[in-house]
Amino acid sequence: MKNKVEITLQGLNCASCAGKIENKVKTLAGIENVNLNFARSILTVDTKNTNKDEVVEQVRIIVDNTERGVKVELLDKSVKKKEDKNKITIAQHINKKDFIVLMVGLAIFALALINGDNKYALIFYLLSYAIIGGTIIQSAFTGIKSGELLDENFLMVIATLAAFFIGEYPEAVAVMIFYRIGELFQDAAVERSRKSISDIMDIRPDYANLYMSGISYKVDPDKVNIGDIIEVRTGEKIPLDGIIVEGKASLNTSALTGESLPVDVCIDSEVYSGSINLNGLLKIKVTKVFGESTVSKILDLVENASNSKGKTEKFITKFAKIYTPVVVIVAVILAIVPPFIFNNGTFSEWIYTAAIFLVVSCPCALVISIPLGYFAGLGLASKNGILIKGSNYLEALYNVKAIAFDKTGTLTKGIFVVQNVESTSEFTKEDVLKYAAIAESNSQHPIAKAIVNENKLNLKDIEVLSYEEIAGMGIKVTIKEENNTKTIIVGNKILIEELGMEVTNITNIGTHIYVGMDKAFIGYLTINDEAKKESKKSIEELNRMGIKNLTMITGDNQGNAMYFAEKLNIKNVFHSLLPADKVKSIENIKNSMMKNEKIIFVGDGINDAPVLARADIGVAMGGIGSDAAIEAADVVIMDDDMNKIAKALQIAKTTRIIVMQNIIFSIGIKLLVLLLAAFGRTSMWIAIFADVGVALLAVLNSMRILKE
Repeated sequence: MKNKVEITLQGLNCASCAGKIENKVKTLAGIENVNLNFARSILTVDTKNTNKDEVVEQVRIIVDNTERGVKVELLDKSVKKKEDKNKITIAQHINKKDFIVLMVGLAIFALALINGDNKYALIFYLLSYAIIGGTIIQSAFTGIKSGELLDENFLMVIATLAAFFIGEYPEAVAVMIFYRIGELFQDAAVERSRKSISDIMDIRPDYANLYMSGISYKVDPDKVNIGDIIEVRTGEKIPLDGIIVEGKASLNTSALTGESLPVDVCIDSEVYSGSINLNGLLKIKVTKVFGESTVSKILDLVENASNSKGKTEKFITKFAKIYTPVVVIVAVILAIVPPFIFNNGTFSEWIYTAAIFLVVSCPCALVISIPLGYFAGLGLASKNGILIKGSNYLEALYNVKAIAFDKTGTLTKGIFVVQNVESTSEFTKEDVLKYAAIAESNSQHPIAKAIVNENKLNLKDIEVLSYEEIAGMGIKVTIKEENNTKTIIVGNKILIEELGMEVTNITNIGTHIYVGMDKAFIGYLTINDEAKKESKKSIEELNRMGIKNLTMITGDNQGNAMYFAEKLNIKNVFHSLLPADKVKSIENIKNSMMKNEKIIFVGDGINDAPVLARADIGVAMGGIGSDAAIEAADVVIMDDDMNKIAKALQIAKTTRIIVMQNIIFSIGIKLLVLLLAAFGRTSMWIAIFADVGVALLAVLNSMRILKE
């Protein structure tokens, strides 16, 4: 039996180390799957070992041998960190102890510079180097013991010792100083980035007010059961899904839907965890335990989304494994070949060049910034009420060239209304509607409900003597009205004609319900759906963004399908389709596209599950609280707003652009410095910038996604 263990790695800011830890954990006995989410500092392990503490201890040993100072603990989802609500700067994230050590080392370095070339200078240089680089040297030896000869700490130590060897004492220490400063700011930037992303998903409730015997008790949301009553006061988050049994209020649901407009609720209203009570006192009967509540499901989806890595992330991981060894090999060749074989330059000059290569060899900028960039994109989407289930889907959204829409419940409201009533005899339109409502009053069909809801006349004085449902065709009822017995027939055209009634030709669009009394046709009703008010605007926006291949795929008849397609300006229409036919339609569209182009199918949940699964990206217009939609799709639009599709594409585009900027900038700067170094046109100072400086800038650039 597979056992899932989630472990937090607090203080893990080295992306390269994260990859090493992940690979080492994979070698443990009984391990089936391992995923280290660097953006969240959480290691997820699928193992046959049922003893979680034993698994944590095994991971702790690996972490200690890879990156010292990282705190390893079993993840406790019930614990929520108490964060400072004030804005925290990068400087405030800097480790105070490391900062003090750095300041002491800098002071001694200054003494070395003051002493110039006298006999005390070298002592001060060595002392400063040992203080500032102590942790790096220690980590390098740990890496050697565990067989990690290409560890960035080891490479940095070799590079600076090489500088000492050729007499470049000030530069050797200065490189270590700037490396440490860069590391401090890089770690701080990573921590601040994580906090920024976490803050926009800060919807987990701290507590619930359990209401019993007239008294409220503050308890953990996990302790509340289905059927319990909770109290939510003004300003508090609703901790669990439920139904209001007392009170009324306005709710801020922006954390769930991305919409800032308050929602008014009252008795019998269904409410969802994560919403904030803006005013009033509410008593809510709980309908779902915390683990099954809306807020819990959203958090699980968003927090685990970055475990599904996109192609770019996977490429960078492979690239990093190749890039560092190649650069190190080139460094060794540069140190040996030119002075010994070609007799070109001095030994010291080429050792210096090789040291620069070693400093530049760490791919931290890429390994850190890429997952942070995708995690920021997923977080921004969540903030806007769009749940994207993985970096792979976020990346795929960038390549979308075609979108297929279901009609009912997606482009339309999915709520039937009576659009038109016509009478063909001495009866009025109100009479036709009244008799249709009498026949349909016992039916639960959506069309029957629309007819009953539309009727405004009183039916209490009419007695129903008999009721017969004719399968697939209609309803026959016998009624008594003012001492007169009448037979009412309500159904489709075939039924009315089979009973010998002549029917007028109807040309208007919609579903037609025919009404007959005794043996005479007295009129008909036209029932139809309504397009969502944002559907046309959404189609226009998608066209503006360059998505020209837009298709409606529906099981509705040709007339209705063409009516809504024309109204919404959708050129391609497939109508009268069964679920299997919808899948074939998606495959036909997909076959007409280029290899890397992606197709989205937008549906309204589990009814479209086969098509959602077949499309490259399934988007469900789920609505908050719709478990079926959340399970079925790759992307869930939480408030059914069609405009969010364009927003999701825009977030994917922004994320892609920033990720590519980081890749091009990071690789470009490193290659430029390596090229200049090979021709003796740069220094170790520039090499340090190409390492930690570029990494810091790339992390900060990733955070621009959250500003969109």
